[in-house]
Amino acid sequence: MNARFLGITDLVETPSVAVVVDVMRAFTVAAWAFAQGAEKIVLAESLDEALALKARHPDWVALKDGPPAPGFDTLNSPGLMRSLDLAGRTVVQKTTAGTVGVFAVKEASLVLCASFVVAEATARLLQTNNSDNVTFVITGENGQADEDLACAQYIARKTAQAGTNAGEFLRRARESRAATELAEGVRQGVHPDDIALCLELDRFPFAIVATLENALIVLRTADTPSPTHKTTT
Repeated sequence: MNARFLGITDLVETPSVAVVVDVMRAFTVAAWAFAQGAEKIVLAESLDEALALKARHPDWVALKDGPPAPGFDTLNSPGLMRSLDLAGRTVVQKTTAGTVGVFAVKEASLVLCASFVVAEATARLLQTNNSDNVTFVITGENGQADEDLACAQYIARKTAQAGTNAGEFLRRARESRAATELAEGVRQGVHPDDIALCLELDRFPFAIVATLENALIVLRTADTPSPTHKTTT
């Protein structure tokens, strides 16, 4: 697999296959939303659009980065998300980096949203898709976020080599600027468990796919085949 690792502003053309990576915290949060029963996640391009979607669909659950704000139900925090009952609900998500990255590649034939909690499932879906050329979009810090780059590099390596060890990649994420800012309270809307939850490797068995549906970008889960290496008895 030919893998490219680009920041959002480095994208000059629409890739055929894109993996948009936001570890801390958009796509860790998205995975938790699905684990809590959400049917789908609709991405908003702006806070105003998120509020407009919420106004049209009062039963939808709207979330954002940062501190609480009128009209939003919760925040972009996996620690907060895991306590919600979202059975059958639609979530509207607007974040600073992750959602922006998806909008930048929305015309790609396949768009996956990734973090460490769905890393193996994402790699398996890339294998199933026989993806030869994959663009990993590093969303944080103008493409310099080491937690996102580490996750992207791990998924790329995992796609090619099933036995890849995640230890060094998780260490980089743990020592990243984003993790430090979350730990020190620089970023708002943070739960004490957020960092640990973002570093929980392969917590969920599904990948997250973004598609265009009626002019909206919608995230849904995709089950992936079990690993081909099986233990015989």
